[in-house]
Amino acid sequence: MNIEKERIQKLNNHDQGKGEYVLYWMEQSQRAQWNHALQYAINVANQLEISVLVVFTFNKFYQKLYLRQVHFMLSGLKETQAELAKADIKLSVISCQELEPITELAKQAAIVVCDRGYLRHQVKWRKDLAKNLDCQLIQVESDVLVPIEKVSNKKEYAARTIRPKITKHLEDFIVKPEETRIKKSSSKIEINEELNLSDIDTIIKNHKIDQSVGKVAQFFESGTDAAIKKFTDFIDNKLSKYSDNSNQPQTDDISYMSPYLHFGQISPLWLVHEVRKGKNNAAVEKYIEELVVRRELAINFVYYENHYDQYTCVPDWAKKTLEEHASDERKYVYSLSDLEKYQTHDPYWNAAMEEMVCTGFMHNYMRMYWAKKILEWTEDPQDAFDKTLLLNNKYFLDGNDPNSFVGVAWCYGIHDRPWGEFPIFGKVRTMKASGLKRKFDPEKYIEKVKNKIKANQ
Repeated sequence: MNIEKERIQKLNNHDQGKGEYVLYWMEQSQRAQWNHALQYAINVANQLEISVLVVFTFNKFYQKLYLRQVHFMLSGLKETQAELAKADIKLSVISCQELEPITELAKQAAIVVCDRGYLRHQVKWRKDLAKNLDCQLIQVESDVLVPIEKVSNKKEYAARTIRPKITKHLEDFIVKPEETRIKKSSSKIEINEELNLSDIDTIIKNHKIDQSVGKVAQFFESGTDAAIKKFTDFIDNKLSKYSDNSNQPQTDDISYMSPYLHFGQISPLWLVHEVRKGKNNAAVEKYIEELVVRRELAINFVYYENHYDQYTCVPDWAKKTLEEHASDERKYVYSLSDLEKYQTHDPYWNAAMEEMVCTGFMHNYMRMYWAKKILEWTEDPQDAFDKTLLLNNKYFLDGNDPNSFVGVAWCYGIHDRPWGEFPIFGKVRTMKASGLKRKFDPEKYIEKVKNKIKANQ
């Protein structure tokens, strides 16, 4: 078993028992490939000469999402279910209020395995499950390169503080998980109230999913295969330009992996292995900086900061300076409705919001500008924070993600430092339209967004 021991954690004090199968509760790592938790379950099952049953619980949290995110997630699970079926492993998706189906199915399990998530509700789910099981619960980390506690036992201040802690261990964890086939099939195990992934629209209808934010399948095909295809195109045609163009929103020289990483449809470890095949060393290093250092800094933040989705997470220096300037005159003030309809005086901001609303995606550089302007156009900084997070989680395919939570908080001073003092922002970093014009061609960005939307209508 070549899974690093630091990825494996025992979450309760029970011992491995006798049972009909190893139960893998799939939640964060929604894929059949490069999945340490799945491989751990297979290894244990083969040792015990039993099968692996994989279960995904569609619970209340997912019912709070919008059609856009839910359809993308279920479409990816449909592909994962088919891939696991080819390997003689059953994946069952079950509707539930909490995690009671896992507790019930665990009565016939020798051991329960779960993957790892870092958001508040994900941590709580695993703690609650550990308390309620009568068998061993093992958590296997598969969605970061370096396990979080191996990197740091505290909330890191900035990329410069976490970078050496990650790079110190990085090579030890860039190891492909050894993919062993299961010896005993679970395909004939019967599961009550299993959802039929061949009819996703009915599942969405029956669970009263908010359909006010529509699907974006024409822009983002879901699933591991789609992610691989998109990333292969990035390696072949865009990586060589990534160093120069990753902060050029008018270009298309980015990987578009964030939705797939958010739902665990692609492994960040696989992405590192693939990108290292590139011949442009500067581009490879820059991509790994974003994928590993910046992404895992965000994961560090949400794991060690319980209020990552609230204004209270903003640093004291930033809150102080924003509050001192809260009464500054704002030339423009926009309602939430104005923002959602991208009806502001700023054509660059409007294009970014239109890209977000219509495609579920926005270039990272424009995300920063987008959030900074909401702060500028809102009379109260806490209200601005809440509006930004609401829009983020409503329209982005990768909403409710560590990266997007930290992306919003960064605009209010997280992982940043005080700058020169300006109206409204105080010492929090500002972004202006004139700055966009100095760094890239925003008119071409507008054109790109319009053409992308028009081509897919």
